[in-house]
Amino acid sequence: MATTMNEEAARAVRPLPPSEHIRVEPSPRRVRVRFGTEFVADSTRVLLLLEQGHTPVYYFPREDVRTDLMMTTDRHTTCPYKGEASYWTVRAGDRMAENAVWGYPSPIAERADIAGHVAFYWNAMDAWFEEDDEVFVHARSPYTRVDVLSSSRHVQVVVGGEIIADTRRPRLLFETGLPTRYYIPKLDVRMDLLEPTETQTMCPYKGKAQYWSARIGDRVFPDLVWSYSPPIPECWRIDNLVCFFNERVDEILVDGERQAVSKTPWSLPDS
Repeated sequence: MATTMNEEAARAVRPLPPSEHIRVEPSPRRVRVRFGTEFVADSTRVLLLLEQGHTPVYYFPREDVRTDLMMTTDRHTTCPYKGEASYWTVRAGDRMAENAVWGYPSPIAERADIAGHVAFYWNAMDAWFEEDDEVFVHARSPYTRVDVLSSSRHVQVVVGGEIIADTRRPRLLFETGLPTRYYIPKLDVRMDLLEPTETQTMCPYKGKAQYWSARIGDRVFPDLVWSYSPPIPECWRIDNLVCFFNERVDEILVDGERQAVSKTPWSLPDS
């Protein structure tokens, strides 16, 4: 499965307030981690660690972890904000995930709150659940909000000099720290100019996205368009709508006014 930089990669580089490098807070959610056929962690007492430059991470009390499935390794790393980390390999049945668990047995004084806790590399495990819903990519931050609003504004998308989308019934998606995204019904898009690609990305707040490239004459604009079909239930209002990278099209017009485009990790190198 091909992948491209998704919105989680961008969100990871957005810092906490300058006064904070790390924030640790209790989460009210029951969180479970499955590896093979075993739930290797199951806790209603997880800590959520938010760190500048990183996606959120769940830390589990060791009492809520299947430590009988963990084997100590000789790997150690040092973080100036947390201390020295130790690592464990997880074995369940005939499956093994090497150095998939880490923890800080003796963290620095400022991070005493994570002593007695361990964390798992998300992709090393097979499935994660918050309560009874499976979640993807990484732990979700309570400080990220996604709002989808119906609109009657006139939105046009221009690519390669062609109006490739023209609608008066867009849905506008507002997501913390990211540009406004315009989701458009396929009937209002020149789908004949789009070619599906193998690229897929995952977002814990929206679901799995599929992509299209746009072909205008002899020019190809790779992975310019995406859609969530279906999105996760919380974002059902963007189901089967398509969205264009603001940063890569010629322009997006809203009620005839060209929209400013901010620099993002998806901007073209010369833009």
